[in-house]
Amino acid sequence: MNNLLFDFTVDKATKTVFIDREFAADLSLVWDAFTTQEILDQWWAPKPWASKTKIMNFEVGGRRFYAMVSPDGLEMWSIQKYTSISPKTNFKMLNAFADAEENPQLPGSEWDLNFSEQNGKTKVSISIYNESLERMEKMIEMGFKEGFTMTLNSLDELFATLSQR
Repeated sequence: MNNLLFDFTVDKATKTVFIDREFAADLSLVWDAFTTQEILDQWWAPKPWASKTKIMNFEVGGRRFYAMVSPDGLEMWSIQKYTSISPKTNFKMLNAFADAEENPQLPGSEWDLNFSEQNGKTKVSISIYNESLERMEKMIEMGFKEGFTMTLNSLDELFATLSQR
């Protein structure tokens, strides 16, 4: 067990989920892990699922269209549309489930990701705003906390592998 910060808070009053997570990696590497397709596809899915990006252009107005793929081939598609980018410090995106033809299942959620480094650790603070309380509660009910925790742990493992190279 590591001693890195992990906090997951559900605020029903603001319809927002707040996640703070530290990584034992420098800011550039953590930023790249969240913003480049080749690295995202190595960790952005709870195991044993895998991430498969079909399209990604990380720029304001750009998008990532990807699937989380189960071991037996079931695909769960999502679209992330980038609305704001401040290199190495913050980006925002709209996130929605979609079908395989890239038709979003609205409403989605608004993600705000902030990155900061201190003493060799990088903290990522994520807020996920939902337009409706019902959508947020459904997301939690479907296992979002457990799945995203596994996903972030996969990123930790990836950083450990990358640092051994």
